[in-house]
Formats: sequence, structure tokens, C-alpha cells
Amino acid sequence: MTRKIKVGIIQQANTSNLHTNLMNLAKSIEDCVAQGAQLVVLQELHNSLYFCQTENTQLFDLAEPIPGPSTGFYSELAAANDIVLVTSLFEKRAPGLYHNTAVVFERDGSIAGKYRKMHIPDDPAYYEKFYFTPGDIGFEPIQTSLGKLGVLVCWDQWYPEAARLMALKGAEILIYPTAIGWESSDTDDEKARQLNAWIISQRGHAVANGLPVVSVNRVGHELDPSSQTNGIQFWGNSFVAGPQGELLAQAGNDSPENMVVEIDLERSENVRRWWPFLRDRRIDAYEGLTKRFLD
Repeated sequence: MTRKIKVGIIQQANTSNLHTNLMNLAKSIEDCVAQGAQLVVLQELHNSLYFCQTENTQLFDLAEPIPGPSTGFYSELAAANDIVLVTSLFEKRAPGLYHNTAVVFERDGSIAGKYRKMHIPDDPAYYEKFYFTPGDIGFEPIQTSLGKLGVLVCWDQWYPEAARLMALKGAEILIYPTAIGWESSDTDDEKARQLNAWIISQRGHAVANGLPVVSVNRVGHELDPSSQTNGIQFWGNSFVAGPQGELLAQAGNDSPENMVVEIDLERSENVRRWWPFLRDRRIDAYEGLTKRFLD
């Protein structure tokens, strides 16, 4: 028996005009649906430019409550297109309290669940700790009509613990809305190493947990408003991998792209029978994983 779903991924280059970005996303969603998509995944913080290149208190005005205007917009899109939709929003939870939050919509437009980004980076051009409070929901898969989605966000993708906890709680797919790219001063060799590490890490999560992975990155060059750097060239390369890490589809690195990929969710059962990593885990010997460092 097979249980196949078609997943649409939207790799978009954003502008400074929020309305334009939303209209482009709506058009791309319709394009994916026309190709048979049942589940559509958007990139990280898809409404706007990646504003975390600088620390600017005025940019908190981009945040919205959940529910709010953006959830209303995407709710209507999910219902109109009869899809499960994974979005990534800048959440205003309370005055002075903000999160980087993925919101999943059911096919009828209702909110199936949300995930607040747990791992928050703070690196040159990625000053996310200035804007986002770490998530407090935990690593909880979101139940939808298409299956149980293990939704994580960008920096979470480097942490095998996050993927494993989602898998142990029954996630059937690991999903990573993402915003990652190169700084112009990086050499070509360094750029290649970074990109390969990004892909390998996530394919490793697929293998280690016997689950498909969907990773959707933004694309295009976005200027640094402070001019302290030359901005970020987001490297695209959005991809879907199967439960043995096999690449099912991969976008390019320099242009927007919509792809629809079929995933067989039942294949994970067979892969876990062949490679029973969960069976052979030594859970009696992993206490050290809860420590910051072991001397």
C-alpha cells in the first residue's frame, strides 16, 4: 500500500514591497496547485525582505499577532486552493515579545498548528536574537489531513536533536522553511563548502530518522540597509529528499522556482525496517546530551 502526496515548494526572490511579495506567493501557490500540489511549503519570513541583516527597532512594526492579517490572507488561500499550507511569519505575541513562527493551515483554512523557532542565530547579517524570543512550544509535530508534519525553521536544520525529537513524536515529514545565503566576501570554495554542508546536514536528518525532508530557501540578492556588508545572496537550492537521503528534486541557486514533488509516505516504514536505527538506539546511555559540554 502507498500513501503518496504531492508537495509544492516555492523558492521566491522578495522585494521591499510586501503587497507584491504576497501577490507573487498567491500566484505561485496557484501554479503549484495546477500541478497537483496538496501540500505547499513557503520559505522563511516570506512576506518581506530578510530584515535581520540589521538591528532596527522600527522593523518590529513588521510583526503581526496570530491570528492576524497574514493568517487571514493565507487561510483564504489554503481554503480556496484546498491545500495544506506551511507559512513562516513574524509573530507579535505581546508588547516586546516576538517570535519567528511557522503557521500551518488546514485545507479548510483553519489553523492546524504552529511552531515557534527554537534555535535563534546571532551572526553577522543574521541578527535574529535581536528580534526573536526562542520558541516555547517545543518540538511538536502538527497533525493535518495529509499527515503529521514536523515543521522546524532554518537554524533548527543544523540540530539533529530537533529532527530526532520530531521523529520520535511521530512526524511523517520534516519541513524546513529557510533563509540562508552567502556573503559576497566568501571565496567560491567557501561558498561551495557552506552549501554542501547545508544540504548534507538535512539529508543526514532524513537518513537518521527514515523520513522525507522538505527544505525551502529564498533566493536572490538582498542589500544590507546599514551598508556594513554587501548584503546576502540567498542561495536557493530548495530540495526534497527521501527517507534514505536520496534527492527527489532540487531547485537552482539563482532564480525563483516552483516545484511539485511526489512523496510516498509509506516508504518510511520500509526504510525503517531495513535500517532500524530507532530500534537500536541506546537510550540508557544518552544522558550527556542534555549537558552543554562534557569535560
